[in-house]
Amino acid sequence: MVREVDQDELIDAWTLVGNEPELIGGKRGPTRLGFALLLRFYTERGRFPRGRAEVPDEAVEYVARQVGVERTEIAFYDWSGRTIEYHRAQIRQALGFRECSVVDADALTWWLVDHVTQIERSGERVREHLLAELRQRKLEPPTAGRIDRITRSALSRGEDVLFDRVLSRLSTEVVAKLVALVAPVGDENGELEGGGAVLAAIRSDPGNVSLNTMLTEIAKLEAVREVGVPGEVFADIGPTIVTGWRGRAAVESPSHLRDHPLRVQLTLLAALLHCRRREITDTLVELLNSTVHRINARAEVRVTNELIKDFKKVTGKENLLFRVAEATVDAGDKLVRDTVFSVASQTVLRDLVAEFKSSGPTYQRTVKATLRSSYTNHYRAGLIKLLSVLEFQSNNTTHRPVLDALELIGKYAGANLRYYPKQAELHLMQHSATNGNGHTSWSAA
Repeated sequence: MVREVDQDELIDAWTLVGNEPELIGGKRGPTRLGFALLLRFYTERGRFPRGRAEVPDEAVEYVARQVGVERTEIAFYDWSGRTIEYHRAQIRQALGFRECSVVDADALTWWLVDHVTQIERSGERVREHLLAELRQRKLEPPTAGRIDRITRSALSRGEDVLFDRVLSRLSTEVVAKLVALVAPVGDENGELEGGGAVLAAIRSDPGNVSLNTMLTEIAKLEAVREVGVPGEVFADIGPTIVTGWRGRAAVESPSHLRDHPLRVQLTLLAALLHCRRREITDTLVELLNSTVHRINARAEVRVTNELIKDFKKVTGKENLLFRVAEATVDAGDKLVRDTVFSVASQTVLRDLVAEFKSSGPTYQRTVKATLRSSYTNHYRAGLIKLLSVLEFQSNNTTHRPVLDALELIGKYAGANLRYYPKQAELHLMQHSATNGNGHTSWSAA
């Protein structure tokens, strides 16, 4: 059980009060036992019990032995009325605590707003902070219902402060674009969601790895950037709070979002776009990696399927090649069929050549040629557009040539060139030399 009052402080108080003649020494029978139980419960829970049912029988027996009273005497203690109120007042005074007044509750609410609810939105966590502050101020915790009301009020006021802060950081232009996302447009068939299509697209999940998915995600990112929500809008607001707003905006329809006060509506939409911008960027990076791997894998499969038709593994090829070479050296000017074919037939040599093509440098060159062809004919436009919306950075100088190559691709993306200009090659070579690399391998997009 979590202690709601500083244990060492109250145990000391229990010892002090328990030994004070006019507080407990002068009491007899059920009054003595009831008072001791109230004091003990307060030192344990930081509040008084709400009735006999909250005091375990084991605790009654334990305290009864301490104060020298039969445990059965507790049946005669009155748990309501002036006597128990007087006992409570005595204990509060002895421990230095007092009841939480209406003024105290209001002050605690604003303390939570200023120090807790702008960074913590969990009701349970806010309640824990409230109980800790009550202990700090030596205030007896009010009823559970009143604590819940203070917590809810602080959460509501704290969120209002955050809504106002976000609204103050949005320009008039951005506000207009956010409102347009949920603004209705009427037509002859009734009300249509004007920006609803754009909002629905931004909120949608990505599809399977494909060129169309890549283009769709690029369009989403461009739509989010078009609204122009500044990244610093949520700079001093907890990520969990922003994520919570993003979740609300993700499930509410445009009409429900319009029903919110303007500051709430704008904050939810701004949080959604702020988070989706990062999420879509992550998705595009994953699509870039997956697409490149897919192009290479498909090229390997295609080349392998083409070469496998002619492929037949030749057994003992090393010994066979030695014998062919030896026969060729010894043959002098004799014809090939008289020297080589007697060692290895034309069919065997043809299989040997096919095997080498399927696994050696010829295979790798064929894969690269097929990959380049697939990229040029199908993926080039999508990948170039993807590179134009992503920004690559690295603080490792080893990767500088790669970043320069990406910059070069972006620079000439719209040019109808088969090869890059000579000055572009010189530029890359200079960067490569500066970063200590011997050479940089690159090709035109």
